[in-house]
Amino acid sequence: MLKLLDFSLRLSVIPLSVATIWLTVTNKQDNSMYGDLKYSNLTGLKYMVFISGICASYAFIAAVCTCIRCIVTKTWLFFVSDQIVAYLMVTSGAAVVEILYLAYNGDREVTWSEACTSYGKFCYRLKVAVILHALAFFLLCYFSCNLGL
Repeated sequence: MLKLLDFSLRLSVIPLSVATIWLTVTNKQDNSMYGDLKYSNLTGLKYMVFISGICASYAFIAAVCTCIRCIVTKTWLFFVSDQIVAYLMVTSGAAVVEILYLAYNGDREVTWSEACTSYGKFCYRLKVAVILHALAFFLLCYFSCNLGL
C-alpha cells in the first residue's frame, strides 16, 4: 500500500511540472507602448522551465524504479536525489517569485516601475505557473520526507 502511494505521488509531480513548463513557455504578451514580453526575455523563467523538466523526468524515473524491487532497496539514493531536486526547485521558484515581486511592485530606488499593469495577462499566467511549481515542490517534499525512508 505504501509503495502504491509513493508511486502515485511521484507520478502526480509530472503533470504539475509539465503544466508549469507549458504555462511559462507559452506565456507572452504584447504591449503597444512597451513592446513584446515573453518568457525567453527573463533568465529566471528559463531556469524554472529547465528545473521543471528535470523534476518531471526525475519523478518519472523514480516512479518506474519504485516498481522494480532491486533498485528500491537503495532508499538512501532516492532520499538524496529527492533532496537535490527539491533544492533545485526552491532556487528556481525563488528566482521567479523575485521576478513577480519586481513586476508587481517595481523598485523605486533604481527607478524600475511595476510592469503588471501593462502586462497583466503575463503576470497572471506567471503566478499560476509559480503556484503549480510550488505544488510540485510540496509533493516532492512530502514523499521525500514521509515515504523515502
